[in-house]
Amino acid sequence: MKMLAHARHVPKTPVSLMYRVYKYVLPEVRAELGRLRMIAGQIPDDELRTQALASMRDKQFHCEGGGIYAAANLQQRHVLVPLIVALQTISDYLDNLCDRSTSQDEGDFRLLHQAMLDAVDPGAPLRDYYALRNEREDGGYLHGLVQTCQSCIRQLPSYSSVQSPVSELVGLYGDLQVYKHIVKNRREPELLGWWEKHSQKVPHLQWNEFAAATGSTLGMFVLFLAASEDGLAKQDALLIRDAYFPHVCGLHIMLDYLIDQEEDRIGGDLNFCNYYEDQSQLVERIGEIAARARKDVQALPCRQFHTMIIEGLLALYLSDPKVREQSDVRRVSKHLMRRSPLTRLFFLGNSVWIRMRQT
Repeated sequence: MKMLAHARHVPKTPVSLMYRVYKYVLPEVRAELGRLRMIAGQIPDDELRTQALASMRDKQFHCEGGGIYAAANLQQRHVLVPLIVALQTISDYLDNLCDRSTSQDEGDFRLLHQAMLDAVDPGAPLRDYYALRNEREDGGYLHGLVQTCQSCIRQLPSYSSVQSPVSELVGLYGDLQVYKHIVKNRREPELLGWWEKHSQKVPHLQWNEFAAATGSTLGMFVLFLAASEDGLAKQDALLIRDAYFPHVCGLHIMLDYLIDQEEDRIGGDLNFCNYYEDQSQLVERIGEIAARARKDVQALPCRQFHTMIIEGLLALYLSDPKVREQSDVRRVSKHLMRRSPLTRLFFLGNSVWIRMRQT
């Protein structure tokens, strides 16, 4: 894989990465979210406004975490930060609309997630993404997010090389969101049927682990980063996708589901950590996925940076306050944190600090 010019300037140590996060990424991500909150606050429909604001309030750390990819190419952060924030905000907003929905209609969910597919296609026309639901008046909020993504994407020099794998990942993400939110008695059969279509690609994964991998936006973000400089070949874009999907992406969302088990139980939501014989098997499988993720990113030119992403994921999720509130999750966390390298412990401390100072 060709070493792109910006790779020489990618942070190679936890200290240099976090310096960029504190100095550039967090302030700029939070400023962009502040701008979007102002717009969301003007949404005419009460339910859409509530879900738009709640998605940014409760899931701000998704945008902050995704923004780390902008730290790897500071010269292009004026494109990468708004792009990552806008796409992640679409994802979180639509997740809220489906999770706490007044509808359980498959067509409605699929049309909503067409917004994400259009967002990563700079030539796609805007549509009425709310056409199949009662709540429709958002004052142009979702269209604005889609247009922000498209505008930023047009500024990425090598986007044509990554558009196909990005659209593939966004399509899988949309499939997952549809199948996991439809009426309860159809969720597992639809997810299993979907898995059958893809199982040959990742036979070492269980169906729930593949589904979890499709729920991550990290593969999209790393491809945006790769496209932020001239000279990326389409073949290299596929290698980058394969380095992230399914294992880095799968680790990301399995950890997310791990800490949300109690919340999902109360809400009656499907949780992919509930499909193991016991907690020891859950620990074993997450550990195996993490090990494969570390091995996969060794194929990338800036492997130190991507290894830090993996350690940061473990630190971020396993330091979440939700862990302390669930005895089973606390035990799993202790197992996963055993023999943690100093890098992970460094990121754990920073994760706690950032949460304390979150605005």
